[in-house]
Amino acid sequence: MSKTSSIPLSEPNGKQLAADGLEYPLIVIGASAGGVEALSQLVQHLPADLAAALFVVVHFPPHSISLLPKILSRAGPLPAKHVQDQAAIQPGAIYVAPPNHHLLVRRGYMRLSHGPRENGHRPAIDTLFRSAARAYGPQTVGVILSGTLGDGTAGLRVIHAAGGITVAQDPEEALFDSMPRTAIESVPIDYVLKIEAIAQLLEQLTASWTPSQPFQKHGNQHTAQNRTEEEPAVTHGMDREDEMVAQDKAILEQGKRPGTASTFTCPDCGGVLWELRENNIIRYRCHVGHAYSLDSLVSEQADDLERALWSAVRALEEKAALARRMAAQARHQHRALSEAQFLDRANEATQHADLVRQVILQQTGLRLEGDNGLKSEG
Repeated sequence: MSKTSSIPLSEPNGKQLAADGLEYPLIVIGASAGGVEALSQLVQHLPADLAAALFVVVHFPPHSISLLPKILSRAGPLPAKHVQDQAAIQPGAIYVAPPNHHLLVRRGYMRLSHGPRENGHRPAIDTLFRSAARAYGPQTVGVILSGTLGDGTAGLRVIHAAGGITVAQDPEEALFDSMPRTAIESVPIDYVLKIEAIAQLLEQLTASWTPSQPFQKHGNQHTAQNRTEEEPAVTHGMDREDEMVAQDKAILEQGKRPGTASTFTCPDCGGVLWELRENNIIRYRCHVGHAYSLDSLVSEQADDLERALWSAVRALEEKAALARRMAAQARHQHRALSEAQFLDRANEATQHADLVRQVILQQTGLRLEGDNGLKSEG
């Protein structure tokens, strides 16, 4: 891939950014639970002169303080830092998405976005992977490490379709194997390796890459469905799914029949979720832009159900407390019949609250058993 020249990009204050052509690869890495440990081990084995720019998304609570750049800088020879909006991309650095912001790769620079959550997360791995594939195509290496659910799978498919390299941590090594295992089962993965071997691979790939010599794929090509060469890996829709939903919305507003609207509502905003299919990957996205894989939608719906049930418990307990307060008032007024009726209402509401509480505990137990079952199946 040859370096291209273009009009330099500028920040709002007029500071000139780097030209958009890069003479080195981009490595995008996604992780969730267990990811800090995996990343620390990975950067420990990377060389100080790595000729690539690394971008990292790890799921953190939105209002937390992330110390990940300090952790990674101490663990390995490459400097790590949180991304600054519109900062130019430089090789030999690790760029970490700050909490509550999506990290987007553009031609020559980076953007931070407070856009809708994807798979229940901001930053989301899919968002980073898609943007890197759209900006630099076959210069991109996508890596999925330890984590739960399936964030990053759809993004890896876009990287694969763009001619980039797809890598997954060996699920047997990952502290939480759901994220790499989902990617392996859903996307053609070029390399499934343990952490130390991933570091060696990245060093080899970046050392051999030149603008005129794109990556050569010699990996183990893990894929769940043994796809034939004639079968397309992905259409051009997945990397622009937000635009697809916007088009469907416009068609609907014109009174025409749009794409496939599901019967599900968005857990974040309550809007209609549109079903997006790419081969064996099913995703959902609302008009606002919240997006979910199947497993993340199930998880979000379970959380919504639990919140609703706890609200029911609160309402029933408040009803019981109010009835007891009215019974006390009736007792002071020597209205024995009314007091008895209010106490009956209080007892009934308390019993209903206890029943709902038992349902919550049972559902929580089932979710834990399901998670353990998925782990044991691996």
